[in-house]
Amino acid sequence: MAVVTAEELKLELEIIKGQDIVYEWVAFSTTKGQLKLSLNNLETFEHEVLNKRQKTKGSSKNKFSTTTRDVHSIQDLARGEVVAMFGAVQGPRWTGKGQTAVHVQLLEGLDDSLTNSYKYMFQRLRDVRDVLTEKIDLLGEELRAHFSIEDFSPVSLPAQDTVTVLGQVCCDSNGKLNAQSVLLEASQEHGARQVPVDVSELKDYSLFPGQVVVMEGMNTSGSRFVASKLYEGVPLPFYSCPEIKQEMSEPSEPVMVLVVCGPYTPSDSLAYDPLIDLINIINKDRPDVCVLKVQVTETFESIFSKCVDSIMDGTRGTGCKLVFVPSQRDVHHHYIYPQPPFTLPDLKKDDAQRVTLAPDPCTLLIGGVTFGMTSTDILFYMGAEEISCATGSDRFSRIMKHMLTQRSYYPLYPPAEEVNMDYERFQQYGQLPLTPDILIVPSELRYFIKDVIGCVCINPARLTKGQVGGTYGRLLIQQNPVQEEGKRASPCIAAQVVKI
Repeated sequence: MAVVTAEELKLELEIIKGQDIVYEWVAFSTTKGQLKLSLNNLETFEHEVLNKRQKTKGSSKNKFSTTTRDVHSIQDLARGEVVAMFGAVQGPRWTGKGQTAVHVQLLEGLDDSLTNSYKYMFQRLRDVRDVLTEKIDLLGEELRAHFSIEDFSPVSLPAQDTVTVLGQVCCDSNGKLNAQSVLLEASQEHGARQVPVDVSELKDYSLFPGQVVVMEGMNTSGSRFVASKLYEGVPLPFYSCPEIKQEMSEPSEPVMVLVVCGPYTPSDSLAYDPLIDLINIINKDRPDVCVLKVQVTETFESIFSKCVDSIMDGTRGTGCKLVFVPSQRDVHHHYIYPQPPFTLPDLKKDDAQRVTLAPDPCTLLIGGVTFGMTSTDILFYMGAEEISCATGSDRFSRIMKHMLTQRSYYPLYPPAEEVNMDYERFQQYGQLPLTPDILIVPSELRYFIKDVIGCVCINPARLTKGQVGGTYGRLLIQQNPVQEEGKRASPCIAAQVVKI
């Protein structure tokens, strides 16, 4: 076996930066089972990575390869194309300060947040029914008070006059909801009956299974409700902290937040080149907080742990706070929704101070600004079920508005077959406690940033899309933004979706 000499190794290493070679070695050793640094392993590293780099210089720019990228090429990749934006940024570039003082916490507090794993697959149909009934009653009471409705009539009671009814939208079959298959199911208090709904007289509507609605109309026979008016849902108030606002006469320093959703490898290999690119971006831009929705789909627990170690080691010098959010795509984690946070028992004490382990879904307070987030592809699931006769609105905005007005991270019922829902825990941990300033909903569908009833909603999409590079999101937030008289100012100064 040939031995790698010091001179040969030096020549090979001169073609890349010292920091880059560390990232290359971390990715290589991780995929090989955490190899030790030795001459034999370096020879294998040279053969499989360094030599391959020379052969792949002419490969497609869209594909991930093992070609090492210098600072300028990384700049081109990260800044070459901003594909969606919101607001405006003062200055030539996006950078953070790596502020270790930025406070990150679960908004509900430890007592009211999902912090540990739990036993599931034991729920009874009666318990599911009780959860759904309570949801109808609670949202119905909010709508009744907001629109000054005296009382609700039973949906199946024959009446010759216009009545107001409350219920949950259902489909009359196992197929997809359509304008001819809409049912309205009342709660236990109002008879728990299902009645077909005629929506032909509604000029503007958007409906999906599981949606709690209030309708006006007539049901002369008791067997079919003809709707003439649909009441819009009511969102929760935004977060407010009077104590802090009174102390702060000037706006706080802007905080940069990076939002990234895995997977971190291409679909055709276990090479972590996208992760290396991400670590380079974090080191260059030094965001104050990085939210990582992990989704390491091809790995098991040991490799997942090594992947997290790579992120920790690669960003240690930035001062960036890291937030890890799980996904049902993680093969090593609990396949349940709501999903408990990761456990990282081997995390070093210094690293633990800058890491927040959050459940899915979760509501976070980052630098005094509220973030709502879920890893479940609610956009895709609701987009496949929603029916609409609405002018002047796009589907993504409607779905985001449904989430905010239904006050839920997953308002669809029944859930998609891929979603393993525990309804008792969902009632406790899957509801929106308020309207977040920023709502993050990563999806396989096209990226976007939209202002929906005052909430900045962002789909950063995936860091990889099959064998090619994807996108990530970045935001500038400010806890105490300058406000116009009588008008709420969003603490999200600017947001962008950027190609990797």
